[in-house]
Amino acid sequence: MNSEPTDPGTLSAMDSTAGYADAAEALVEQYESVSFAEVHREVLHLFPTRPAAVLDIGAGSGRDAAALAAAGHRVTAVEPTAAMRELARARHARHAVDWVDDALPQLPELTARADRYELILLTAVWMHLDAEQRAAAMATLSRLLADGGRIVLSLRHGPVPPGRRMFPVGAPETVALARANGLAPLHLAHREDPHARAGVSWTYLALHAADEPSAAVPGARDGQGLAGDGVSRS
Repeated sequence: MNSEPTDPGTLSAMDSTAGYADAAEALVEQYESVSFAEVHREVLHLFPTRPAAVLDIGAGSGRDAAALAAAGHRVTAVEPTAAMRELARARHARHAVDWVDDALPQLPELTARADRYELILLTAVWMHLDAEQRAAAMATLSRLLADGGRIVLSLRHGPVPPGRRMFPVGAPETVALARANGLAPLHLAHREDPHARAGVSWTYLALHAADEPSAAVPGARDGQGLAGDGVSRS
């Protein structure tokens, strides 16, 4: 059952959804115009290959949640914008996705469940949080991550669309936050915008528990890691 977030920190985070409700229908069509495989091509090799508990935060149109559910995963999809969430639920009704009304940085609904996830996915989410919210959110993510699990997030670079709330954020700052919460970088990749928007590009970053070995990842490319620590890059 969905419930409205009541934590003050979460309510302040709702500013991060500015501009999404009014344009929900157009945004759903935009998101669905590019495939799950294309959006995540730099990190697909890091996703679980066996059925796993997956958390999709900022699930938007439901494109990724539906694809992951179709692959046999147990998917929980968090989307704080009601209009987006209902459109996504209707569009992908044939897929078994648990839709939740919740928001970073605290995710009170999910943290109350005490569930843990083997993959936590944040696609085009992190730049909507300010520095204080990002610090709190990373702590929340670390608590939700199952043993051996991975967090995969994308960082947006480029001009901010009118009416949206976004902040510049890069991989070094994000990795520093991760390390402060017992996480370590596993993979770093850069790519152009899949929607071909002028001046927009993305960094994809995968994290895992710092005390877990960085096992060989099929499909990962060798290269100098972030801060010289052997992180795979593409």
